[in-house]
Amino acid sequence: MNLSYIDVAIKLALGLLSLIVVINYTGKGNLAPTSASDQIQNYVLGGILGGVIYNPSITILQYCIILLIWFALVLTLRWVKTNNRTVKKMLDGEPLQLIKHGKIDVENVRLAGLTAQEVAFKLRSQGVFSIRDVKSAILEQNGQLILTKFGEENPKYPIITDGVIQQNILEVIDKTEDWVTEQLAAQDIQDVSDVFLAEYNSGQLMVVKY
Repeated sequence: MNLSYIDVAIKLALGLLSLIVVINYTGKGNLAPTSASDQIQNYVLGGILGGVIYNPSITILQYCIILLIWFALVLTLRWVKTNNRTVKKMLDGEPLQLIKHGKIDVENVRLAGLTAQEVAFKLRSQGVFSIRDVKSAILEQNGQLILTKFGEENPKYPIITDGVIQQNILEVIDKTEDWVTEQLAAQDIQDVSDVFLAEYNSGQLMVVKY
């Protein structure tokens, strides 16, 4: 019986160690998942731990091999998402603008898999009781609803992320791609793919290059 407890303890320790290693190698996304793929990584590891550590038929060596396979898959997925924007978009999706200038976008709401009641609940949870008071409502990949009310000072909007212009944000601030191109040219940047992050703040474009 004591040997069984020792096996469980070793497997649990290996699982915790593997999670620490993955977080250190792939960033802190697993601590506060911002996308479906980050969340699924946590679920899969939880399933591995729960299904293996109490199963005496799976040896510690087999368990280590399973963890190594999981670790390799996580790193591969992270690398593909970093280097292929199409794959990243397919896996993580994009922010959806649910409300624009006091009008709800029914198509985007349905695309997000939300009902009218769920949208109303998300608004009420942030102290908003009428969509007419909302200048913009954007649903992020992690399900968080970011609101901007009429009369509020515009927050810092991410116009460019990972070399890609965010069209829905341009609509919120009433700007065009030509305006973005002019702003970049004024900072001696000719290609948007050279931009890691560009934020709109008080009429200015604050750029961080790769």
